[in-house]
Amino acid sequence: MLDLREALALVVQNEGSDLHLKVGSHPLVRVHGKLGPVEEFDRLKHEDTERLLREMLRDQPRKLEEFDAENEVDFSFAIEGLARFRVNAFKQRGVTSIAARVIPFAVRTVAELGLPPVINELGDEERGLILLTGTTGSGKSTTLAAIIDHINQTKARHIVTIEDPIEYLHSDRNSIINQREVGMDTASFARAMRRVLRQDPDVILIGEMRDEETVRTALSAAETGHLVLSTVHTLDAAESINRIIDFFPLHEQSQARAMLGGTLKGVVSQRLVPTPDGNGRVCVCEILRMTGRARDMIMDPDETGRLREVIREGEYYGMQTFDQALLRHYQAGRVSMDDAIKVASSPHDFKLLVAAEGRTSTSMDDLDNAEPEPEEAEGRPPEPGVPEPAASDPSNPEPRSYERPPVGPRSGNGRSSAPPPGVAA
Repeated sequence: MLDLREALALVVQNEGSDLHLKVGSHPLVRVHGKLGPVEEFDRLKHEDTERLLREMLRDQPRKLEEFDAENEVDFSFAIEGLARFRVNAFKQRGVTSIAARVIPFAVRTVAELGLPPVINELGDEERGLILLTGTTGSGKSTTLAAIIDHINQTKARHIVTIEDPIEYLHSDRNSIINQREVGMDTASFARAMRRVLRQDPDVILIGEMRDEETVRTALSAAETGHLVLSTVHTLDAAESINRIIDFFPLHEQSQARAMLGGTLKGVVSQRLVPTPDGNGRVCVCEILRMTGRARDMIMDPDETGRLREVIREGEYYGMQTFDQALLRHYQAGRVSMDDAIKVASSPHDFKLLVAAEGRTSTSMDDLDNAEPEPEEAEGRPPEPGVPEPAASDPSNPEPRSYERPPVGPRSGNGRSSAPPPGVAA
């Protein structure tokens, strides 16, 4: 019979991220992105997964009622001295399956996660909207927790988080933090957002942008002087902008673009790439920061797809495309070429970046340092309009000289301004 604590401890000890329990299979653990069975445990039966679910929900009867009514439920679960877990239980083919994600008790800083320092700068913004984007399991929650921890350590703010479920637990330091869980502390994201502005927040964290009402309230909060952080399941900045706009009906999308252009401070898009030794993963980030040019592209739906050009040329502001960030990790030896090619936004362009050592254009230094092309001794045609010099004559050591015919002043079109013969000047 599978012991829950033993199974979850195995995941934590092996630096795994997820535990999967499915009827008919051995428990499966995802370690550094790779999923594999733990064959030392027996294959699970229906009564095993049912028992484990009810054991985890022993102190959460409402969540158990939700599962019995809807055949799926999200909740958090903690084992003292080990870790917290974000759990999703669901029915498949009439039996219960469980997926548990490890959430460490300790919150790591931006530096400890190996993220660019500009992410802390985004956390220092006084107001506006910051979006964390990426696929499931790309580390969005971990980065959000690092930003909240940075604010907590450096500023005196009231931070309100609305999550489903609560993942990282924060303790008050310089700031005061209230964490609300959907289903336990509030009925929904939308309901919590309607009330949050009356709670005197400085910073609002929304676990996920799920519907129009939540997005609309978040943009309004950002407009009225609050710093709002949230996540979107998209791959890059341009797709994130379009996803937010798509929450609104067509006749309101122009206004939504204006609101987003006026409030957005940055978009951080993440992907996790395996290290060369296979014993870890590196977080690679694409970062967009708001500039006048970026704002113009957000306002114009025909230009939004060109945001990557702004990011590629915005190194001064701390911006970088995913492939530019990936190149730096590859040059530092943190990722292999094969893995980089697999995850690059454009594998062909990434190969060109590697070949050019990250340069995307020719600079004046490149031209100054270039070696002049050697003159060809034979076969080079003479310049137009210049007669070819005669062969040297031993009896005449002085080379022949040629005189150009006199040329009058030139007019603006390049022709001689002197009058033709027979015409008075």
